[in-house]
Amino acid sequence: MNVQFLNPFLLAASEVLKKEIGAEPTRGELTLQKSALTTDDVTVLIHLVGQVYGVVMYGMPIETSLNFVSRILGQEFKEFDSLAQSGVAELGNVISGAATVKFSQAGYQSNISPPMVIIGKNVQVSTLDFPRIVVPLQTAYGDLMVHLALKEAAPGSNAAPEEFVKLAVSRA
Repeated sequence: MNVQFLNPFLLAASEVLKKEIGAEPTRGELTLQKSALTTDDVTVLIHLVGQVYGVVMYGMPIETSLNFVSRILGQEFKEFDSLAQSGVAELGNVISGAATVKFSQAGYQSNISPPMVIIGKNVQVSTLDFPRIVVPLQTAYGDLMVHLALKEAAPGSNAAPEEFVKLAVSRA
């Protein structure tokens, strides 16, 4: 994965988290992973298509997701109900959308899919032979793990469906 695709997501995540939850995230150590992702309690998965394509996943403990949604919606959440799920999905959507705006400003056109929320720890999501850069973001309200598996489409083309990042999902 081209590391230049990392910064738009980190900048977008930082800006969105500051605005939406009122906390400045601190970036942890980056890692490169080639194995399947074993999900956290909550994982938001979004596909990118276009000149930059692939998948981004945002993983967090249930407590973090409840803290984030409570801050965003201005009411306390004690259960990860459908409204809380929608709020966490929208947080991933807003971060990814802001990142694609930054890609566009750099000359890369991409679009995002609607978010998918995976609930449950230890579900394995494999990007198969597509390595992921993993960046932990720590906030006062909990930690968010950002997983990026992105590629650049061939010059002058957008990613065709057969070039999408293939996923395999299984129970660990």
